[in-house]
Amino acid sequence: MAKFIFQPDLVPHSSPTMAKFVPPRVQINETGWGPAGTVDKFSDMPYQPFSKGDRIGKVAELSAREGAFQDRRYGNKYNSQFGGGSQYAYMHEEDEDSFKLVVQPKVPKPMFRGRYQRNFRQRQMQNQQRGNQADTRVMTKGEKTRDANRQRQVRRLQKQFGNRQRFDYNRFQMKNRDASVTVRPDWVVIEEMDFPRLQKLALPSVGEPKDLLKCGAVKYYNKAVDRINVKKPERLERIDRIHHKVTTTDDPEIRKLAKSGGNVFATDEILATLMCCTRSNYSWDIVVQKIGNLIFFDKRDESEFDLVTVSETARDPPSDEGPSINSPRNLAMEATFINHNFPEQVLLNDYKRYEFENPNPFIEEDDDPESVASVAYRYRQFSLGDDVQLVVRTEHDAAVLGTDQFMTIRALNEWDPKHANNVDWRQKLDTQRAAVLANELKNNNCKMAKWTVQSLLAGSDIIKFGFVSRVAPRDSSKHVILNVMQFKPSEFASQINLSMDNAWGILRCIVDIIRGRDAGKYLIMKDPNKQMIILYDIPDDTFETDDDEDDSDEGGDEDED
Repeated sequence: MAKFIFQPDLVPHSSPTMAKFVPPRVQINETGWGPAGTVDKFSDMPYQPFSKGDRIGKVAELSAREGAFQDRRYGNKYNSQFGGGSQYAYMHEEDEDSFKLVVQPKVPKPMFRGRYQRNFRQRQMQNQQRGNQADTRVMTKGEKTRDANRQRQVRRLQKQFGNRQRFDYNRFQMKNRDASVTVRPDWVVIEEMDFPRLQKLALPSVGEPKDLLKCGAVKYYNKAVDRINVKKPERLERIDRIHHKVTTTDDPEIRKLAKSGGNVFATDEILATLMCCTRSNYSWDIVVQKIGNLIFFDKRDESEFDLVTVSETARDPPSDEGPSINSPRNLAMEATFINHNFPEQVLLNDYKRYEFENPNPFIEEDDDPESVASVAYRYRQFSLGDDVQLVVRTEHDAAVLGTDQFMTIRALNEWDPKHANNVDWRQKLDTQRAAVLANELKNNNCKMAKWTVQSLLAGSDIIKFGFVSRVAPRDSSKHVILNVMQFKPSEFASQINLSMDNAWGILRCIVDIIRGRDAGKYLIMKDPNKQMIILYDIPDDTFETDDDEDDSDEGGDEDED
């Protein structure tokens, strides 16, 4: 490096009034760049920066090592981002900590601080003590006013949002439901099918069914019922009709068809329960009998399989117990009563019934045909593939006057508006029918899905839903019809996200498991507290009553006589 020494000439003597210029001392670094030493008068003086703009001392940090930094976060702040460890790279320090606004924002203070927090804790302890022991002190006027205001606010919130105390209790401390049948120690578990796996099944190859037999007679639907509304309701009448709920093996027509064709037999109600099992919450059971290569699905004697559930899939299902009218069993009895009377009340009695080619197989000779409910049975055969021929007994409730169309009629019942998510039928049925229907789909998803499957299996052209409500919430014996809605079963199935491919897949899965087993008796039960169905292998004499044995013994004695 070239060395330069600055030595200016002295000022001429001809100008004695001008000051002399004393040149500064220039230090020359022989080995590198930067000052060669420190100034003598600043050698022992410590330095304290006064502002962020002062960069004194930064040059000294250029040659510092990483270990010289007290804060290792800035150890490499002068390294180049292009690599090589260049000493000319620079990283700007974060100066946000010292940044201050001219207008300071208002920071919300905590709710309780200092003595307020202590007083709050003291009041909590005092309230707990008052709860443990009776407070005999006379309340002051101010305390009475505050207590009255608090009670008024509680009542207003309960009226607006309902009583959430019971819901929270059921939510976090769910009571275990009882099974529909007591599981005996000698029953063997064959398969446990959880709902997530069943929901992934599909059988899209099921074609159109073949009608094997048509029996019974139905009345025509009264179109004047469609004009019923909230302003002009109609009283639900009690109509005494005989409703035959015959299981599969007790059906004489199915016994005849078992000899001619088909290898799987069931009723539409049993099949709908199996196909919609992933939507159910309550426990139910179905008896399966395998005789040779034939499979029969039956409902158990003295079971509650025919009862119509109420608010089974609701967020806050009925939880009352004992003789309460709002207990699950009493609500099911009430809904079953309504579904026996409503389909009979909406029919025309002045017209002759639409009769099929065969009579009702369950009417005895002494029975009056008019005393039997309006119902027509259609025995249909579905091909599920792999030589699985399903024979099912389906039902029609009514016929459409002037056409060859048939319909399925069901009724939804309102038992207490406070337990229906604040959807009062009398206020919203005429103006917000879609909201009422959506709320019922949420509360009774399983029940409405089973009704839709039954109408699809029967080939009904129309499905009718009646909306029946109590006259008074605390009286379960008097009801009124508020409205009636009509849908096509296939369109309604798509609205409620009901996939028949998945329904057929669930049924085929159960049939395949039973086909792989030996002949005998089995039981399908919905677990009361888990989302699964369980298949048991049970002894052949299970669920056989003493009356059946006595009848067989008496029959043998008569033959001997």
